Amino acid sequence: MPPEAPLASSFRDPAGFVFRRDGVLHRAILAPGRAHYNRLMSSGLYEELTAAGLLVPHEEVPSGLEGREDLYKLIRPEEIPFISYPYEWSFSQLQDAALATLEIERRALLRGLSLVDASAYNIQFRRGRPVLIDTLSLRQAVEGEPWTAYRQYCQHFLAPLAVMALRDVRLGQLLRVHLDGLPLDLAASLLPLGSRRRVSLLLHLHLHARSQKRYEGREAAVTRRKVGRQALLGLVDSLESGTRKLRWRPAGTEWADYYEDTNYTADGLADKRRAVESFVADVRPKTVWDLGGNVGTFSRAAAAAGAEVVSFDIDPACVERNYLRVRAGKEPNILPLLMDLANPSPAAGWENMERLAFLERGPADAVLALALIHHLAIGNNVPLARAARFFARAGRTLLIEFVPKSDSQVKRLLVTREDIFDRYTQDDFERAFSGPFEILRRLPLAGSERTLYVMARKTDRA
Repeated sequence: MPPEAPLASSFRDPAGFVFRRDGVLHRAILAPGRAHYNRLMSSGLYEELTAAGLLVPHEEVPSGLEGREDLYKLIRPEEIPFISYPYEWSFSQLQDAALATLEIERRALLRGLSLVDASAYNIQFRRGRPVLIDTLSLRQAVEGEPWTAYRQYCQHFLAPLAVMALRDVRLGQLLRVHLDGLPLDLAASLLPLGSRRRVSLLLHLHLHARSQKRYEGREAAVTRRKVGRQALLGLVDSLESGTRKLRWRPAGTEWADYYEDTNYTADGLADKRRAVESFVADVRPKTVWDLGGNVGTFSRAAAAAGAEVVSFDIDPACVERNYLRVRAGKEPNILPLLMDLANPSPAAGWENMERLAFLERGPADAVLALALIHHLAIGNNVPLARAARFFARAGRTLLIEFVPKSDSQVKRLLVTREDIFDRYTQDDFERAFSGPFEILRRLPLAGSERTLYVMARKTDRA
């Protein structure tokens, strides 16, 4: 066995596994994957997909894995800056990932290959667009065989998109519980009756769910019919049409219009933007996490300096608008994601290790926490000392905004609750954050009582 252990997310595929060597990502291709990998590389599909930005590129490297007689090749794929999961994506991100999966399958079929699975976890966002990261999921097609990943596509993509579009966008969070995709019978029960009038949803969700139920726990006695390439391409077309017709328009959520409904003056917003630009210029981070990033206004200020920015927000409408702007403006180094910082994505999957918890994917070089601390401390009753500890785990440097009780946004939070927050003062804030951080600068914001703080984690300055 090699000294490099497979990553916890890469143990199910007998054809290969992913591991790190000296911090660099590698994929080992084992004997069962040999014929499929050779077919991919000789068919022209690899060049076609990588040129289209649909498959992560790789290079073949010497193995150095002595003692692995089953090893065929070692490849080094281009690494994705931040691994995200479907339950962290906006509606349009999940839809674009779905359409990318179908486009890959269409191109593969035309070259005699097929996706052996259609897991949403095989898609990541690279330079603002969805890309397949599992090279070994492309296998040589078997003539006459149906698409083995059909059910998985419906569960991972079509079903959650349908309930998000036709019921409530927040139902996308069901993917956090159902890691193998939304069960079709559950999706069918959640969808409105009118969804049956959509041919694609009737066929691929409602009737599909009924068929699954009928044969549950029983061996199918029928002989499997041969399915030709044209029929498979027709299936892809049908799924694409049904997927593309689903719509969700962000409107009416709490924070989507935040900057149109706040007490920031024009000077204050400009002041804040300059502070972000100065902070990023001083720190020169490769990675920035914008926590509570809203629609990405200050994420873009950080991205302009060349940093890879992950822009997190709790509001689905904010994340959707942010992503649509990323997509339209071709902003390759901003990744909008959905995240409730009071209940962030946990470790999940087998042994709670297949999917990394939010903080396990850090720390970032720099964190922005603008107009956020009052939501944590007052909106969620998080003591300032615990908030400071959280931010110290999230990033090495921090630009954070303190919002006092006199601010209208804090007063709004206190309208419906008792003010039990005697220790939410600027002095208490500085004492709490002086534990894990060194406060480097205080920057009063023009036209407000708010203050920006530049901090550095003490463990990184020792």
